[in-house]
Amino acid sequence: MTVYLYFSLIPEALIASNLPPEKFGQYYATGSGYKSKGQCIFFEVDPNYRSDYFDIKAAIERCVPAADGTPKHSVYISVYRVLEHLPISALGKLYLSTAYGHTLGLERGELSAEKESCLHLYQDLAPVNSLVVSNLAPVSFYESVTSNPTKFIRFPGLIFVELELDELAKDPENGQANDLPYPYIHHLREALMVLQPRTDEKPSTKDSKMVHRVHSLEFPYRMIKKGFYVGNGPDMVFYPMLSARDLRENHNQWWRSANL
Repeated sequence: MTVYLYFSLIPEALIASNLPPEKFGQYYATGSGYKSKGQCIFFEVDPNYRSDYFDIKAAIERCVPAADGTPKHSVYISVYRVLEHLPISALGKLYLSTAYGHTLGLERGELSAEKESCLHLYQDLAPVNSLVVSNLAPVSFYESVTSNPTKFIRFPGLIFVELELDELAKDPENGQANDLPYPYIHHLREALMVLQPRTDEKPSTKDSKMVHRVHSLEFPYRMIKKGFYVGNGPDMVFYPMLSARDLRENHNQWWRSANL
């Protein structure tokens, strides 16, 4: 039986499994008997990837079906410092599973420069799970905590998603929150007001501010602004989120499940 390799972000782990991506997403979100519920995010990893840091060979040898043919759901290879030892080139599609087990696959897209001056809300997914506001565009934000840190905090890599701020991205003090579902709106406004969007006339003296140091990794998928950013050292890639229209028309079951 085929053995798949997955890099999970909730929690950060490298896993071997007999289950293909959609089945693995359902299992990981709901458990083997639908006894649990929680969204999950994971990458498919190149099955030929090998590393001296991970004992992948031993995990694959253990990843065999039961005597009755039931596939092996998961064999954990590592639950510590996975991202820094996993090259970007080994990552395939990114999968988003809803709390009800419906799974959507995202392909890599073009990582383009951000031209609009506005504030940003970033949810770190690995190796930390902080919630941060920043006036830095995604690539600059990544560099500020990896290759060119602005503080003593530095990571070998980072995976994060940008979330919607609506009118708060331009006017955090007076802008309308509209349908933003965040329960911490007041605190979010205060954090954003410390920052100001960068302009040529008004360079900022503070780039980023922590909203929550340790934040829940579950967030409404409909709040994803553009997509997911994945970096390890100098390498960085982008997984764009599908548009709401595309999700409604072509992935309706997943979209409805994500908004329950």
